[in-house]
Amino acid sequence: MATYRCGVCNMGVDASCTDCKEALVNDNLTLGDGTVVQISKCPKCEGKIKSPMCCGADMSCTV
Repeated sequence: MATYRCGVCNMGVDASCTDCKEALVNDNLTLGDGTVVQISKCPKCEGKIKSPMCCGADMSCTV
């Protein structure tokens, strides 16, 4: 399961897909302009969310 952690306050977040009951996994999404965005993805239905935010910044996840 992807665990996102805040670099400021060290809070951690785990996420799962409520439809599939699967733990989300860390991934990257490359946008049309070449920008890479860190996301969480369901391994079963391929649903995606942008990484969560905390303390005004994106939380990070190690692969």
